[in-house]
Amino acid sequence: MREVGCPEEDLFSFLSSKRREDLGYRNILSSMCTPPHPVAARAHAIFLETNLGDPGLFPGTAALEDLLVERLGTLMHHADAGGYATSGGTESNIQVLRIAKRLKSAKSPNVVVPASSHFSFMKACDILGLEMRTVPLDAEFRMDTGAVDGLVDKNTIAIVGVVGTTEYGMVDPISRLSEIALDRDVFLHVDAAFGGMVVPFLDRPVPFDFSLPGVSSISVDPHKMGMSTIPAGCLLTRNPEWFACLNVDTPYLTVKRECTLAGTRPGASVAAAVAVLEYLGMDGMRAVVAGCMENSRRLIEGMETLGYQRAVTPDVNVATFSCDRAPPGWRVSTTRNGHMRIVCMPHVTRDVVERFLVDMGDIDA
Repeated sequence: MREVGCPEEDLFSFLSSKRREDLGYRNILSSMCTPPHPVAARAHAIFLETNLGDPGLFPGTAALEDLLVERLGTLMHHADAGGYATSGGTESNIQVLRIAKRLKSAKSPNVVVPASSHFSFMKACDILGLEMRTVPLDAEFRMDTGAVDGLVDKNTIAIVGVVGTTEYGMVDPISRLSEIALDRDVFLHVDAAFGGMVVPFLDRPVPFDFSLPGVSSISVDPHKMGMSTIPAGCLLTRNPEWFACLNVDTPYLTVKRECTLAGTRPGASVAAAVAVLEYLGMDGMRAVVAGCMENSRRLIEGMETLGYQRAVTPDVNVATFSCDRAPPGWRVSTTRNGHMRIVCMPHVTRDVVERFLVDMGDIDA
């Protein structure tokens, strides 16, 4: 720390220089986050100092967290779901496996996950001392449910399915997983961190949520397609009482018991998430998702016209191609199988897609 404080003008000149080193989102095609909606930014600014880690000090903000859980629970066909606002999918996945482990006594606990599962499950299993059993994918990069039953045993505390896989944008057969979970009496978690704010707004949504009786919990991230500020995730459970198994005593706070993973938790991004949902409503979110899906289709069509084959037809707004390079100035990513990966988030507009396709066409010109 400096001995003498820095003048404000010099400080913000320094900070601005660091901000300019960031790419911004203009040519970023690989991110599952996007610039926050203007109403999210405005709401975030109003709640900057709020701390949900001590909710009695900020009852209005705590009420907004309850409203977020209710809104997302209703979207997932269970208005009375239990839940709380997390920092995102990683925290949600850690917490839900903590719950599953507490709910079932197992000598050598294991979790059955698809090969497409997010790397946060590796973290969660490492922290919690769980064996992670990986289910192979089918030809369309979805979980091969035919291989699930053989991996589940008396020590399996949870099965995980993904809605909107990170690499290929696929939705696992959650209906079939629900049947397996009920038949084997196993906790079923649906990681819908990305797809949870996409699939409900599609023209023909596939069932994946609490409408399926075997689904125990769902994670969804408003800071992705919900266009909230970061961090804004949410973990929902069919039974609100399950969170009680995570409670620890917090005698010096306004609440005396707490189930969350983090202590201090920002209220600003929760307010931002609620603001977007309230402002756009169902019709507004459908329009946003429809635009992203249409831009995905246009990108796939354009890339195939240029001679690049799609890896798979995605269920959500993620497109992958048999291509090993991108034009200079564009930020894309690569899957483990070597496919170029592009996520058509709200900032990836039709104009952005067309500019990218022009530049792709110039690569070998």
